[in-house]
Amino acid sequence: MLGTGSQVPTRHRNHHGCLLRFDGEGFLFDPGEGTQRQLIRAEIASTDITKICITHFHGDHCLGLAGISQLLSLDGCPHPVDIHYPASGEVYYQRLRHASIYHDRATVRGHPFDAPGELWRDRTLRLSTLPLDHGVPAWGYRIEETAGWTMLPDRLRDVGVAGPQVRALQEAGSLVVGDAVVRLEDVAVPRRGQSFAFVMDTRLCDNAFALAKDVDMLVCESTFLDVDADRAAHHGHLTARQAGQIAHDAGVKLLVLTHFSRRYERDAPFVEEARAVFGGEIVAAADFDVIDMPKRVRPTTG
Repeated sequence: MLGTGSQVPTRHRNHHGCLLRFDGEGFLFDPGEGTQRQLIRAEIASTDITKICITHFHGDHCLGLAGISQLLSLDGCPHPVDIHYPASGEVYYQRLRHASIYHDRATVRGHPFDAPGELWRDRTLRLSTLPLDHGVPAWGYRIEETAGWTMLPDRLRDVGVAGPQVRALQEAGSLVVGDAVVRLEDVAVPRRGQSFAFVMDTRLCDNAFALAKDVDMLVCESTFLDVDADRAAHHGHLTARQAGQIAHDAGVKLLVLTHFSRRYERDAPFVEEARAVFGGEIVAAADFDVIDMPKRVRPTTG
């Protein structure tokens, strides 16, 4: 967590921002002002970033893009960096990418979008988006790992599959071994892919629940406490209790609360309010927290 504040940073909370490491990818979400320095303090190299995802163009979710753009070039980032952002904010994107004079030598590729659905995928991961309900066009993100198989060594040994044959079986789904055909399901059990959702500035809406459906980790704004629910609705935000409601109804494993208003002290009861409706694991994030994705449940062999 590179920042856990909201519109105005405080002495203890930077503008919002977080980096998700997932396999070989580094997804930087909503780099607010000061994110460049937060990366340095967290001992994270700019070259760890492979994707940047911006939910909307309020300053606390994007002002750090100017510094990050220049840092990528200064550090000579060796790989392309893809930036996904709402097309409605194109003018702000261009201003931030070229906010001052610098030698723009990194390969940074902008991908504006204006419709829900898939934004990117590779062999193992898929990034998608849905619109949320804020005062300006705002979108949430979801990352899903492709479901796979857990190989069972005893069964592989019984049918005589070993070494490179295992990969061939995984890729083809079946393999001829001697006079027999070995099917993948004969020597493996299904493994559910892990998933992650990022839900920022929004009122309660159907798409917030859809993004969070059955995810292992939900990073969710909880700008206000329940006593300020009317203020939250007016400004297009959630309370901690509403974030808990999303997590409960969507079947989330781990709820990470963030984007806290400066009106509250650091010990404000965000977790307690969310826990009133959600019985799973809850973390009220602080700047520089490192939060692990919940471990996969090992499949049973039946």
